[in-house]
Amino acid sequence: MQRLIFDEDHEMFRDSVRRFMQTEIEPHVEQWREQGICDPDAFLKAGEQGLLCMWADEKYGGAGIEDFRFEQIVIEETMRHGDMGLFLSLHSRLVGRYLGHLGSEELKMRLLPKCISGETILGIAMTEPNAGSDLAGMKSKAVRDGDDWVLNGSKTFISKASTAVPSWSLHGRSQTNRTELACSWSRPVWKVLNVAVI
Repeated sequence: MQRLIFDEDHEMFRDSVRRFMQTEIEPHVEQWREQGICDPDAFLKAGEQGLLCMWADEKYGGAGIEDFRFEQIVIEETMRHGDMGLFLSLHSRLVGRYLGHLGSEELKMRLLPKCISGETILGIAMTEPNAGSDLAGMKSKAVRDGDDWVLNGSKTFISKASTAVPSWSLHGRSQTNRTELACSWSRPVWKVLNVAVI
C-alpha cells in the first residue's frame, strides 16, 4: 500500500533513521533483552542523531520540528530495525512533552538540553494499584512541606524505571480537581524537582 503523507524530506530522514537503527540499535537488541535493560548509551547516540525531543525549541538544543511525521518515522523504523523497549517515543513524545508544556522556564532550561542529548532518560509513573492508568482514580499525592514536596502513594509499572532519570510521576486530584505532576529523580532517591498543577 502506497502512503502519500511523506515527502522527499521525510524519506531522506527515514533513510538516516533506518541506517542508525540498523547499525547502532539492532545489533544489540538480543543482548538488551537478555539483560532486561537497554544500554543508556543508545540514548546518547540517538541524541547525537537528533532523534530525541525533535519538537523542542532550538534555544534548548532541539530542532523545533512540530511535524509529527518525523516522529512517526522514528517509531516505524524502531519497530522495523530496533526494539520497542527502547521507548524513544515515550521519552520524546509523552514525558518530554509534559516537561515542554508544563515545566517552568527554569526547569526546561535545566532539563531539556540533557533530554535532547540523551544524557537524561525520561520515564513515567502513572499506574496505581486498584486504579490502573485511570488518572481520575489516582490516590497518590504530592504535598508541599515547606520548601520540599512529599510524595505519598503507590505506583506500579513505572515505564523506563530501570534507566530513567528523572521520572515524571502523576499524582491524584487535589481539592480543586486538578492533577499534580511531579518531576522526580528516580535513582538513588526520589527528590521532587517541580510540581505543576494541570
